[in-house]
Amino acid sequence: MLFLPALLTTTAFVPSIFAAPSRTETAKRATCTVDSAEVAADLSGCSSVELTSFTVPNDTTITMSFAEGATVTMTGEVTFASTVASGPLLTFQGTNVQFNGNGMMFNGNGADYWDGLGTNGGKPKPHPFIAIEASGTFENFVAYNTPAQAIRVQPAADIGPLIIDGVYVNNAAGDADELGHNTDGFDVRGTDITIQNSIVENQDDCIAINDGSNILFQNNVCSGGHGMSIGSIATGDFVTGVVFSHNTVSNSMYGTRVKAQSAATTGAVSNVTWTGNTISGATKYGVLITQSYPDDDGTPGVDTPFSDVNFVGDPTSVTVVEDAHRVTVDCGNCAGTWDFSGLTVGGGLAGTIVSGDATVRQMTVDVQVRHTQSDMHAQIQGGSF
Repeated sequence: MLFLPALLTTTAFVPSIFAAPSRTETAKRATCTVDSAEVAADLSGCSSVELTSFTVPNDTTITMSFAEGATVTMTGEVTFASTVASGPLLTFQGTNVQFNGNGMMFNGNGADYWDGLGTNGGKPKPHPFIAIEASGTFENFVAYNTPAQAIRVQPAADIGPLIIDGVYVNNAAGDADELGHNTDGFDVRGTDITIQNSIVENQDDCIAINDGSNILFQNNVCSGGHGMSIGSIATGDFVTGVVFSHNTVSNSMYGTRVKAQSAATTGAVSNVTWTGNTISGATKYGVLITQSYPDDDGTPGVDTPFSDVNFVGDPTSVTVVEDAHRVTVDCGNCAGTWDFSGLTVGGGLAGTIVSGDATVRQMTVDVQVRHTQSDMHAQIQGGSF
């Protein structure tokens, strides 16, 4: 059994739209025990489900379609044998499902696949490992050693809000010899989604929000990957109403990004807020807002406008290593006044601010300048840093 590390709970900036799902009254049905992949295929008549220990064989995927309002608990670990099946290997469906993993693990046997190439080549890697297409609350489980992308969060339309709470994506072993790759923690598409009190140790985005609205990411810990991202925005992707609140990102390539593909022909990003986050040890960029993806800073596209991008409320602190850039904005089509008064950045190198028709205001740069006799502390408001 793996136990989730304790997380400190911080009073966060939480919009009122994120209400906890309410349980729907349903007729009493049977209690079911899942101890094999075969049993997992038929759960529609079960009001209470127990997942015990079992192994999923090669060339097998599981879709668990739960009854409305079902309560699901894990009492054992579920291991996926090395497989030639495509992902997702495990899919959860249902309305207002109450899922408690009790700290148990879904083991993807990632080391059987990892070759440093991820989904770009080499050995085929089933991805995502887990897909959550349900509403309700999914809490307190471990996604361990996933072959590539860990958890796709994409609830079906109009089934109610989804809360993911206290989940541990543990791909730390993929750091060895840099073999883990494309091991995203959460890939998100949907509306009314909260991810909180979770931990991601990986080699790619901690979270990547690719499409959707009313999304809250709060009180999470990300390390070793590519930080907190919106995008990459492809043609037809629209993201609005996102809050990153009181998260910690450490030793990642990027702290936080908003990225749109330069070739995208439709799409948009609007109403994104950071408050109370702590980012440290970023090795490439602390904050990167770009419409040039897959380049970090290049020739931006113009067909995916960005607007209303703000660092406000409790301060968000960003520090980078000495050869990384603190903040870069690379816009082809950005608009409005962006309030960066809640952003403090330090370390590393100044980035560039090319914000198009957007006005970026009130950033704070906290720089230690070493002199022969003493250190000077400089605080600079605004500018391209």
